[in-house]
Amino acid sequence: MAPDPQHRPATQSDVAREVGVSRTLVSFAFRGAPGVSHETKQAIFEAAKRLGYRPNAVAADLARKHRSAVGLYLLDIRNEIYADVLSGVRTALPQDSNRLILSVSRSVDGVDPGALESLIEARVGIIIAATLLDSDERVQEMARIVPLVSVTRPVLGVDSVYSDDFAGARAATQHLLSLGHTRIAHLSGPVYDGHVVRRRSYEQTMRDAGLAPQTVAAEDFTPDAGQRAAAQMLSRSDRPTAIFTHNDQLALGVREAAYARGLSIPDDLSLVGYDNSRTAHLHGIDLTSVDLHAVELGRTAGTVALERLNNPDAPIADERFMPQLVVRNSTAPVRGTAG
Repeated sequence: MAPDPQHRPATQSDVAREVGVSRTLVSFAFRGAPGVSHETKQAIFEAAKRLGYRPNAVAADLARKHRSAVGLYLLDIRNEIYADVLSGVRTALPQDSNRLILSVSRSVDGVDPGALESLIEARVGIIIAATLLDSDERVQEMARIVPLVSVTRPVLGVDSVYSDDFAGARAATQHLLSLGHTRIAHLSGPVYDGHVVRRRSYEQTMRDAGLAPQTVAAEDFTPDAGQRAAAQMLSRSDRPTAIFTHNDQLALGVREAAYARGLSIPDDLSLVGYDNSRTAHLHGIDLTSVDLHAVELGRTAGTVALERLNNPDAPIADERFMPQLVVRNSTAPVRGTAG
């Protein structure tokens, strides 16, 4: 007799009684263990469906002493680049064997240990983390507790899947230099370990060109923070003629600040973002941006995570992608220059 759903959920014992087999055989069927005939397995699954039984994935992991769940940490779900990473991870994970548990940071302007701790408490077998703002030492410490794949940022001794930010930021800055701009500013976010490579690349490229870097740090990585920081930058008499931002979100804020002052993009201000988000493609925005191949980063991170689960002693993965500058209508030669 089927259990009353108002009193308790169905169990493996209920399924076993319904089919007339042992509870152990039901457990074997749901774990995909050998020794269960196709006919018996189908009867078990059909009975489970009738009774409303759902297997406890955590209990199954404990039974076979293997953690199959994959935890995915995202810095900011409002930034569509992380949605692309999620999409890539999903394509790499088999739908029938690895649960994906998502945890999102509660803050984009600081370190949120609670988001990672929630994945550890969920007993995941490995964590894919995009993007960690913690120090390298802290990331390495976490990886000793639960295997970890660092996405968008390389960390020594930890599986890493990332885009070459130094090359990407250099390409962005050199593009503006090639258009005749000399007053090029960089709008970065807050300074965190492992999250300043784009800033350092910009500053070195400017110095290599014999120019003084102009770096301004926004409060966080959102459009609102970008707008506030850009409003101050554009109010100066020697305002920059071009701005390169840490990400596309900040670039959107710069656009708003520029238009609020009656400035036209790209006639009065050239603008380059980073990430090549879907928003950058939109007509009317047409943002020149650096493509870090977020979907492919996620797909590769998922593959690396599965390999680590299956072979804990495998060599540390170091998967580096080369970014690509995508030129659109937000950049133009500086006024009075042929470009």
